[in-house]
Amino acid sequence: MPQAPGSAASPLGSVDKALLTLDALARAGASGTSLAALAAEVGANKSTLHRTLAALRHRGYAEQADDGTYRLGPAVLALGTTFLAEENLPALLRPALEALCGAVDELVHLGVLAGREVVYLDKVEPQRPVRVWSAVGRRRPAATTALGRALLAAGPLRDVPDDGALAAFAGSDTSVERLREVLARARSTGVAAETEENEAGIACVAVALLRAGRPVAAVSITAPAERLAGDARAARVAALREVLPAHLPAGLTIPSA
Repeated sequence: MPQAPGSAASPLGSVDKALLTLDALARAGASGTSLAALAAEVGANKSTLHRTLAALRHRGYAEQADDGTYRLGPAVLALGTTFLAEENLPALLRPALEALCGAVDELVHLGVLAGREVVYLDKVEPQRPVRVWSAVGRRRPAATTALGRALLAAGPLRDVPDDGALAAFAGSDTSVERLREVLARARSTGVAAETEENEAGIACVAVALLRAGRPVAAVSITAPAERLAGDARAARVAALREVLPAHLPAGLTIPSA
């Protein structure tokens, strides 16, 4: 029976068989795979695997297409959504936030989109002091924050939006033209930014966290503006692109540059 590298034998073979089947269905993708191919990959005879698949179908974790192939069912999506629910994100992403903060020694924030605003879910303070008013639970207009711009560029305003869509998010906080400009830059580089638009002397850079191409949150680095310019900015952006992804939970990515 196939096992994860370095893993011991499963304490309950039937459950392990079902989990291996789910893994195989995930690799098969939306086109699905046949019973014979699944049996070969999982290391089970077809009659046993057929019963396993019947149980998975009963609970919605697998489904069978008209041509007889099997694929993942919608219940799997519900599990992923629950795992990455807003209340779980701070605990899931804390190691990634701490790694990023340690690499750049700057204030790091985690935020999600709530309507036209960003809600700050977590933050990690650097060893050196940063004079920024920052609090978990704080809300700010998405259109003027690096976190919000990263989320808008990857989500609601990912495609080239019309003026109406832009105006809905811009509100009275910024202009449609300015929002169009900063989102276009964020889409082209994969990194959103703001400089002294919320606090004098403070700048931020941020990336969205994507699951299956859709943003679930964003992470930012906040620092004095002079430390987010020139070579110093390039180093912090590099950390967002390299350090952060290395510590993200499976299934989460950042936009490509």
